[in-house]
Amino acid sequence: MKLLASAKQLGGAPAIWLRRAGYAFIPEREDGQASFARRLSRDFYPRFHIYFTESRDKDGREIITFNLHLDQKRPGYQGFNRHNAEYDGEVVETEMERLKTFLSTDLFV
Repeated sequence: MKLLASAKQLGGAPAIWLRRAGYAFIPEREDGQASFARRLSRDFYPRFHIYFTESRDKDGREIITFNLHLDQKRPGYQGFNRHNAEYDGEVVETEMERLKTFLSTDLFV
């Protein structure tokens, strides 16, 4: 599930915004993309997994695209990145709504 936000709505860097929302950096992505997770229990799985990309719109404003999903378990085979994940559904939608509460509501953003 995706969330688009302007840099101003985040009130700072995307990584800092995610930390405020309870996410921790996880340095495991092979493509070099910043990746963060928020555990649902003491165990490592299940967890919310989110990463983001930064771009600019036609007016030059910085836009951050967050991509959220729920990892149910670790990949089954070493060397494979495929895992049991949910990209939509009630749990993911609820987490996305929670994340939106951390966005600035400034009308002049």
